[in-house]
Amino acid sequence: MMIGTDLNVILPELVLVAYSIVALMWAVYRGKDAETPMLIWLTALVMAGLGVWIGLEPEGTVTAFDGAFVNDGFARFSKVMILFSAAVVLLLSQEYLTRNKLLQFEFPILIALATVGMMMMVSAGDLMALYMGLELHSLSLYVIASFRRDSIKSTEAGLKYFVLGALASGILLYGMSLIYGYAGTTSFDGITAAVDEGGLSLGLLVGLVFLMAGLAFKFSAVPFHVWTPDVYEGSPTPVTAFFATAPKVAAMALFARTMFDAFGNSTGDWTQIVVLLSLLSMFLGAVAGIGQKNFKRLMAYSSISHMGFALMGLAAGNEQGVQAMLIYMAIYVTMNIGVFTFILNMERDGQAVTDIYSLNMYSRTEPLRAAALMVLLFSLAGVPPLVGFFGKFYVLRAAVDAGLVWLAVAGVIASVISAFYYLRIVYLMYFGETGEALDGTMPTVHWAALMATAFLMVAGIINLFGVETLAGAAAATLLK
Repeated sequence: MMIGTDLNVILPELVLVAYSIVALMWAVYRGKDAETPMLIWLTALVMAGLGVWIGLEPEGTVTAFDGAFVNDGFARFSKVMILFSAAVVLLLSQEYLTRNKLLQFEFPILIALATVGMMMMVSAGDLMALYMGLELHSLSLYVIASFRRDSIKSTEAGLKYFVLGALASGILLYGMSLIYGYAGTTSFDGITAAVDEGGLSLGLLVGLVFLMAGLAFKFSAVPFHVWTPDVYEGSPTPVTAFFATAPKVAAMALFARTMFDAFGNSTGDWTQIVVLLSLLSMFLGAVAGIGQKNFKRLMAYSSISHMGFALMGLAAGNEQGVQAMLIYMAIYVTMNIGVFTFILNMERDGQAVTDIYSLNMYSRTEPLRAAALMVLLFSLAGVPPLVGFFGKFYVLRAAVDAGLVWLAVAGVIASVISAFYYLRIVYLMYFGETGEALDGTMPTVHWAALMATAFLMVAGIINLFGVETLAGAAAATLLK
């Protein structure tokens, strides 16, 4: 009876696993990559359906497998973001994969398996469950990073990601072993009880630091960011788009889950580390991005800077900060989907182009697309009154209310610095030198996604489409 109840709690994950296995067997025995478009659409439909299912689940917190799996409002909010963003990116990838002869049935299946890992990550209530989800997600990403097997850059990206990811996993496991050794348990509740009983001992503190370092690698926080620019640039663009969306949400949610569920009574200790990670990430992403001319590499440094802002919310160490982080991640994912939709269609003479200077006077040939990209870039820069501004406003306010006024001021300065490389692209599109124009066509699905995300950046200023309320309820369940 207990096993049946546990399986009922993890039913969405089981459905996606079962679908992945069936799809893999069907594709292997059929052996026809020509049917991959149907598989992509079916996989996206399954993930979107699961997102709706999870979003409509009744409120409350239920656990499975002796607390190793937690299904609460925080997990459900994060899973809905993960599933919908993964589904959208998967749909957007089809045209690019077809044009570049990369349309293979393994791609949607690997995305689905990575998504299962991410769903496990945000529901982890035990260090073992955390590691299982993290590794399933990571191993799938290592493979798709090097999906373009005839490209040296793609192979290099996959290898770098794998080697550095293995190092991060080792650091993570070492931290977990120390925590287990000093707390006597891998359960988050047990760790909390051990901290309450004996305080945060030196051994537990060292284990916590190693644990945070391993997790920080997953969302590219400085100084664990070194893989990000090379992997973003070398991976096929749809893979880069995926890296920049769902995995970032999962990693940030896992970080919040681990810190508040296992070490929630020691916020004074770990928030100091989060403040440092936030500060370094914001400034390195802002400054290092200035010299980038490759659009994908520029977006890598942009993601590092934005993760710094999301961490600012967690640095507050309270419910308001978690809510701000969730709002920020929802807005960040939407903006990135729009920008990468544009990058997917940057072509000249049938060849993919990622040099930002190829956008010189782009507004003359494609005024509507240029305007949509301008809105998205302004939103990434945090220009009011676009939705991106409100994302930064929430995390800045959370920091100020928590007494971290200096960090909020630093965030404003970093935001101003990073605005340079967003505004430079806008300048090139409208006032750059006339040169050889891009000639890539944009499929209807891509055009709709680009316009929809740009529209959301403007229309969302009314009430953020209710995300603020949903994020507040999700944060409340995490800090129950």
